[in-house]
Amino acid sequence: MRISRLVPALAATAIAVLGLAPTAAAQTAPSANAPTVASGTSAQPIIGGGYASNAPWAARLFSNGRQTCSATIIAPTWILTAKHCVSGGGLSFRIGSLDQTSGGTTANGVSVHNNANSDLSLVKLDRSVSGTYARLGNPGSVQVNQTVQVYGWGATSQCGQEINCQSQLLKVANVVVTGGCRDYFQGQAICARRGNGITAGGDSGGPMMANGIQVGVASTSDRQTSTAYTNVTAYRSWIQSIAGV
Repeated sequence: MRISRLVPALAATAIAVLGLAPTAAAQTAPSANAPTVASGTSAQPIIGGGYASNAPWAARLFSNGRQTCSATIIAPTWILTAKHCVSGGGLSFRIGSLDQTSGGTTANGVSVHNNANSDLSLVKLDRSVSGTYARLGNPGSVQVNQTVQVYGWGATSQCGQEINCQSQLLKVANVVVTGGCRDYFQGQAICARRGNGITAGGDSGGPMMANGIQVGVASTSDRQTSTAYTNVTAYRSWIQSIAGV
């Protein structure tokens, strides 16, 4: 399956990177295996899904102060995100808070390490951040037809420009793994179909979690039925060579 970027004027049904392009889809009802959501909140038309109640490894990425993408912290000084998220420079992160506007720990990126063959990037922080780090999967950590969780602060509805409907609170949705595919840079990826929600602009770089283990990084989505996550398990040796985990 070839996955290509769309310019904003093209149709929402094609696959596009999860940067802030104006395509989105409608809400669907939660599945029987819906992820836990924070009490006192309701699911909204990620698109669909619900609000996350626990994600201490989550990081919101800002470029020159502008909300841009999602990410995870995988070691005290290392962030894992998508390569297409880091080209704007001026990178900073809010780490360990469900609210992208407050709480947690803030840190700046001081160096960027891009994988040559996939939509993965490692960003070194200017300080050590204590807390809970995302555990990374190895080959065999995720299977076809498995229901997994995806997280992000991206667009929550069809709103024209996706920058205008980013979620203040971290969202989570179930998706179902359909097989291997290619990410935006033709790297090895995990494709999934919509469960009770689907990723949209601003979710890029966020994690796909299988039984609490990170197996993917958000790369592309059609905002309606399918999404592709760069396969973290296929690039473990590269990640370990740089970040040591």
